[in-house]
Amino acid sequence: MQQHTVNKVVLAYSGGLDTSVIIPWLKETYDCEVIAVCANLGQPEDFAAIEKKALASGASKAFILDLQDEFLTQYAWPVVQSGAVYEGKYLLGTSFARPVIAKALVDVALAEGADAVAHGATGKGNDQVRFELTVKALAPQLQIIAPWRLWDIRSREDAIAYAEAHHVPINMYASDDPSKPKQPYPYSMDWNIWHLSHEGADLENPANPPHDDMYMVTCDPIHAKDEATLLTIGFTKGIPTTLNGNAIDAVTMMHELNRIGAENGIGIADIVENRLVGMKSRGVYENPGGALLMYAHRELEYLCLDRATLHYKEQVAIRYGELVYDGMWFAPLREALQAFIGATQETVTGEVTLRLYKGNIMSHGATSPYSLYNEEFVTFGEDEVYNQADADGFINLFGLPLVIRALMQQNAPKE
Repeated sequence: MQQHTVNKVVLAYSGGLDTSVIIPWLKETYDCEVIAVCANLGQPEDFAAIEKKALASGASKAFILDLQDEFLTQYAWPVVQSGAVYEGKYLLGTSFARPVIAKALVDVALAEGADAVAHGATGKGNDQVRFELTVKALAPQLQIIAPWRLWDIRSREDAIAYAEAHHVPINMYASDDPSKPKQPYPYSMDWNIWHLSHEGADLENPANPPHDDMYMVTCDPIHAKDEATLLTIGFTKGIPTTLNGNAIDAVTMMHELNRIGAENGIGIADIVENRLVGMKSRGVYENPGGALLMYAHRELEYLCLDRATLHYKEQVAIRYGELVYDGMWFAPLREALQAFIGATQETVTGEVTLRLYKGNIMSHGATSPYSLYNEEFVTFGEDEVYNQADADGFINLFGLPLVIRALMQQNAPKE
């Protein structure tokens, strides 16, 4: 990159130490203007304080963008429709949050006439790929600056020293609330309305179990309430639209499901996952609302999709999940698979009732006007629509390849 061509940079800003330090580093390294963009994806932050901190750290402007509805309706809901779960456990909450943020960076950069965008993702993780592939897909003319791959800062101590030398506020928490701890939470976290992830510290050893006091969204099931909870989620074409019979917007839906799931200890996923960059990492995810939606959606598909479509969609979900995990949200294949998924969801409309108890999600009935379940055909009682004798010919034809192979083996020359 030619440094003299960078006059204005739009930075993905969280309010934490790293991105606060990046502001003066960009100004010092490129002699450029820095605009901070903080995406509100439902994380419990003091956004007014974050804006204040960005400006105090040297940003010329700071945008706080409420993207919660877009995040859910344009990213989370398509993932729910897909049924994608990375490596059987991870509900992709960070994976599809990054393209939302990166798209916002691009939008601001184009509106502000910026030359480049920047992010605080490290060179070891997946997020650098997710941010940068989104930028490349939407605005390839923008330069991308990744300070962690360029600067000499190598540790938290280095970052604090740099911050102090450049008069950057170093309190981990943007808020001035004295009740909040001054030391950083020991884990690397990503928090949004869909999930909360924990990595690092004692979790880096897969032999260590998560601590009870780590959970900030849900709870260890052993501490969940002692009564079971019933709830009913309604879907329209695979998209959640009602809760307990009431139509509500996406953000309210997610908050309510998180609350209900958390009371019952739902949504903990502990996984040693395969990162895109080649290493394994251990993460613990809290996904109470997401777990409920994925489970309920799956139950409705059991009712509404035929065998061939359901089974093929299961294969598609694996590839779809890999694409989302790898930062390929705006790739042609992900978009093409979404079109297929959308076609499968035309009849995934109905209601699913779930029973929750101490970390468990159990089916409690489902209904749909498009149900393919026909009691008249499947009953063990007497019926007038199915001739059981038909099964004889079916089995003979279906098993014919096995018969032919067995005859060949019987007549084959003996060695």
